[in-house]
Amino acid sequence: MKAKRHIKEKGPFDIIGDIHGCYEELIQLLTQLGYREAGSVYIHPQGRKIVSIGDLNDRGPYNLKTICFIMNMVEKGLGLYVYGNHCNKFYRFLLGRKVQISHGLENTVEEYEKLKKEEQEAFKKKYIKFYEQQSYYWVLDEGKLVVAHAGIKESLIGREDVRVEKFCLYGDITGERDEEGHPVRKDWAKEYRGSAVVVYGHTPVSEPVWINNTIDIDLGCVFGGKLAALRYPEKEIVAVDSKQPKDEARLKRMERKFEELLEISRMTQ
Repeated sequence: MKAKRHIKEKGPFDIIGDIHGCYEELIQLLTQLGYREAGSVYIHPQGRKIVSIGDLNDRGPYNLKTICFIMNMVEKGLGLYVYGNHCNKFYRFLLGRKVQISHGLENTVEEYEKLKKEEQEAFKKKYIKFYEQQSYYWVLDEGKLVVAHAGIKESLIGREDVRVEKFCLYGDITGERDEEGHPVRKDWAKEYRGSAVVVYGHTPVSEPVWINNTIDIDLGCVFGGKLAALRYPEKEIVAVDSKQPKDEARLKRMERKFEELLEISRMTQ
C-alpha cells in the first residue's frame, strides 16, 4: 500500500505547513530549525527530516524554486512530501488537461512559461514523474503519525481511493460556499477519535490549535501570516514571520477560524 511506504520511519520530523512559493521564509525556517546548507539541499546535523504537507506553489514569489527544492530534499532522502490541491492542479496543467488558471496558479504558470522550451520540458518531465511517485497521505512512525494536506478522517486511514484522495486534498467539503464565495468545510477534527496524530494544513489559521490529536499548521504565510513547522515527536511549533504583503481580509478570516477551532478544542477537552 502506497500510503504506508514510509510507515517504519519514526523521524524525528519537522512537518512544514503550506509554503505557496514563499521560498525565503522556508529557508529561514529550516535555518531556525537547525538545518544547514549543503549544496542544493539543507541537512540537519541530528538527522531530522522535513515533511511537507503540500501546496508548494501558487500565489507566492518563488514557486518553481520551492518545488525544485522540495523535490531535491525528497530525492536525496532528506524529506517526505504529500501533495496538496494546488500541487494537483499544477500537475494536471502540465499534463495538458483543461484547468482554470486562477487562485494563484497564474503565478506558477507565468514562472513556468518564462523558462526556455528545453527547460520547460525538463521541468515538466521531472515534476510529473516526482508527483506520481508521491501520495496524498503518509502513515508514519508505525501508524502513530499521519500527514495529509487537508487532513483525514480516522475511518479513511488505511484506504486508498478517489474519495480518500478528495478528502486529503480539499477537506470535508459540502459543495456549498459561504457569503465570501469560499467552500464550506466541516470541522472533521472535532469528530476525530483516532490514536494517530494527524498533521495537516490547507485552511489557514492565525495560530495552531490541537483538537483530538489533530493540528492544522497552515499559518497563512503567503497572506502575510507565518510559515510554521511542527517538530515531531516533540510536538513543538516553530514559526517564522512572512515577508509577503499582509492581506488584511485573509488575516481576519484566519483569526476567526482560529477562534472557531479554539472553541471546538475547549468543547472536546
